[in-house]
Amino acid sequence: MPIAQQSLPSDKLLAQLARAVTDNDDLESLVRPLLELLQAVTDLESTYLTTIDPDARFQHILFAHNSHELTIPEGLAVPWGDTLCKRALNEGRAYTDNVAECWGDSDAARELGLVTYLSVPVRVGDSELYGTLCGASAFRVTVSNEAKRLLDLFATLIARQIERDRLLQKLRQENTLFSSYAMTDPLTGIPNRRALNNELPRSLANASRYGEALYIAFIDLDGFKAINDSYGHDAGDRFLISITSALAQGLRTGDYLARVGGDEFVFFGLGSRTDATEDESALRKRLERLTIGHFDIGFQSIAYQGASVGLIRAGEDEQDCEELLKRADAAMYAVKMNKRGA
Repeated sequence: MPIAQQSLPSDKLLAQLARAVTDNDDLESLVRPLLELLQAVTDLESTYLTTIDPDARFQHILFAHNSHELTIPEGLAVPWGDTLCKRALNEGRAYTDNVAECWGDSDAARELGLVTYLSVPVRVGDSELYGTLCGASAFRVTVSNEAKRLLDLFATLIARQIERDRLLQKLRQENTLFSSYAMTDPLTGIPNRRALNNELPRSLANASRYGEALYIAFIDLDGFKAINDSYGHDAGDRFLISITSALAQGLRTGDYLARVGGDEFVFFGLGSRTDATEDESALRKRLERLTIGHFDIGFQSIAYQGASVGLIRAGEDEQDCEELLKRADAAMYAVKMNKRGA
């Protein structure tokens, strides 16, 4: 004899459903109370949500609510081809209270001793099959049409939550990407002036906190206009990319490099306060050396004699970033003028 289900009073059901829908922050916080409600309404021993991986041909139990002896374990993975869910979808049979008669050849059903089975697909977007919302028992249970309609409603609510979660994830990813673009020079891929303006104050504060010196260099690529004029702007862009790569490869832990103009870069890094003169000389030579050599411009490479590097050391209490950058720029200009013999 079929076991009649015990329904919740409609007002209590509606109250619990309202809480489940309004109090959730993610898929799990929505699904778990829905599974409890589904069990209470249908009197099935286990209710559970699955996900389907069609490529790997497996079905996974994502969340489960087990109220009696039958236990559907969360995390269980079974071959998709042997599942009752796939058979139910293929046959358009959402419910049976005689699993052995309908699907007696299912190994999974036999192992679990399933007698009653209820399921509905969870589809998102353009009918993408995400998984199934199911209920099962090891004894015979009569499931009413009202309970089946409630199952459909729950599947729809879950699908909307999945779509919402995916949209939020996409928005977060796009926001991260846009934030990255806003802080990145599109040609060279290194930080831009906006990123520099955010990072320099933090580096100054860290230098002060740990008793270290912060060295700031303004780098100007001498003769860049002539490269553009002689070889074209595409070659000029390739040169910028090549020389940026050389500078970036020469960075050490804690160093920072940004492109702040067409052929202008700013570098800063920490050093010792006690060996200031030696550190400053070594750092300037390192930066100058990184900008000397043969650099790819696409169809050929050009021999480049090096950039003008103006280097300063921030004072212990100096926190005015604009003033520091002006000092570094002035130091670079002095180097450039000295090269010209002015």
